[in-house]
Amino acid sequence: MSQASNYNLRDEIKEYWSMRAATFDEQPGHEIFSDAERSAWHALFERHFGVADGRKALDLASGTGVISHLMHDLGFAVTGMDWSEAMLEKARAKSRLRGSNIRFLLGDAEHTLEEDDSYDVIVTRHLVWTLVDPAAAFAEWFRVLKPGGKLLVVDGDFVSPTWATKLNKAMSGFLESIGLRKPTEPVAHMQTHRDILARVHFSEGARANDVSAMLVRTGFDPVVVDFDLRQIHAAQKKHISFGKGLERGAQHRYAICAQKPVAGY
Repeated sequence: MSQASNYNLRDEIKEYWSMRAATFDEQPGHEIFSDAERSAWHALFERHFGVADGRKALDLASGTGVISHLMHDLGFAVTGMDWSEAMLEKARAKSRLRGSNIRFLLGDAEHTLEEDDSYDVIVTRHLVWTLVDPAAAFAEWFRVLKPGGKLLVVDGDFVSPTWATKLNKAMSGFLESIGLRKPTEPVAHMQTHRDILARVHFSEGARANDVSAMLVRTGFDPVVVDFDLRQIHAAQKKHISFGKGLERGAQHRYAICAQKPVAGY
């Protein structure tokens, strides 16, 4: 079998995010740009996970380690996992600079190879909407969580156009057509992103009710949807354009906390 025929969608996704690693931390919504946003993330995690107390946390698709370090701040014993070595290089560099003891592993979030019942909490940010096989991924996360452990999915529908998306697209197209604005992302990147998105499971957008229903079918109970991300978004808006702020505010964004039941309950 030729090399080309072995190159599948997961390989494309891995290559795409490796390509994005160099500039990943330059974008609000990826890196943290203020103490206000850092505090808002901490509050979200404490709301759903409670006091860290040295418990074991797994940050899946950890990228450059942003969420891993937020969890480490709170006192979790953190493992970050990503399948892009380019992302992990940046994450490890941050860890050395900050003197943190976060363990960063090269691995696939859909097939972690971690032991059964090995983590107290799992967190993912903007991962679920890119999954090729979310049902298998959720079953894997259920497996590695300890009984009573919690999963927090921070995600959204970044596909379905909102009124703000349509307005921004129209304005950007007009400004680019008259030479007053350049594309914010290389055309090749945008095309690759669209090509990948068309083939993932949530190609029409990862809605909270669909993700929650799939988590329930996996065996998680209870499953709670939290739409109160206002503090995080308010902090991020201060570092993006007015138009992008409107777009972000109009999107369907959420956090879902799902618990693995304790045996016998």
